[in-house]
Formats: sequence, C-alpha cells, structure tokens
Amino acid sequence: MDTSLLHRFSLHMSSQTIEQSLTTTVATTADPANKCEILELSPGALSLMAEFFKVLSEVSRLQIVCCLKSGAKNVTEIIEATGLGQANVSKHLKILTQAGVVSREQVGVCVYYRIDNPILFGLCDLVYDSLILQAEQQNQQLRRLEILRQPR
Repeated sequence: MDTSLLHRFSLHMSSQTIEQSLTTTVATTADPANKCEILELSPGALSLMAEFFKVLSEVSRLQIVCCLKSGAKNVTEIIEATGLGQANVSKHLKILTQAGVVSREQVGVCVYYRIDNPILFGLCDLVYDSLILQAEQQNQQLRRLEILRQPR
C-alpha cells in the first residue's frame, strides 16, 4: 500500500518516537542574548525530510504548487496557468499527491487539486527571503571589491 510522505512522517513521529528522535540542544555563545537552538533528528526523520524536500526540488512541481496557492484547480486550469504540458502536469500531480503535498477531489467529471499542506507557502517564503538576503550580501561584497579596485 502506498502511503503519503506526510502520513509516514506523522506515523514516524509518534509521541514515543518524538522523545527518542528529537533532542533540543541550546548552544550559547559568549553573548547570552545570542542563543541558537539546534534540533537533532534521528536518521529516519532526516530521511523523511530529505524525501519531502526532494519532492519540492523540481521546478515544474514548484510551479504547480505556486499555481495552487490561490485555490483548487483542475488539470486544464493548471496547464493554462503554468504553460506546462498535460503529460508533465499529470506526472507531477501524481508525485505531489503521493507525497501528501496536494490532495485531489472528484467533482463531477473533473478532478480538482488543492494544497494539502499550507505550511509549504511559509517554507517557500523563508527560502525566498534567504535567497534575497544571500544575494544582497553578495552585492555588498562586490561593491566593496569595486571600491578596493578603484585607483587612489
């Protein structure tokens, strides 16, 4: 039987497993106001996380996820919104559904897909913000190098 990734993760993270798999370590630097909490997960939990991120590591799947942010859509609407081909959309919807990222609902002759885990949008926002910050830091470094290269 094919169970979704999210379902397997929730089964894996039963209350007993959480106690065994999840340890919180607080590391403090010389400045006590600068605390860093580190979560240490078991290899099994990390494997499930890796599978989850692998599902999101394909551009077409991210396009579909973004397309579904505004609400449920059928395959035709997803194709129109993303510009992807029908076979490609169907393949990726199957993967997203099996992973528990999207759910499907039959309404008459149409099947509508919706995001089953809205936390994805917060996760994508965090990644986007991190990429913006990283680009800004790189731009600052480039500006510093340009200043150093200018003749005095």
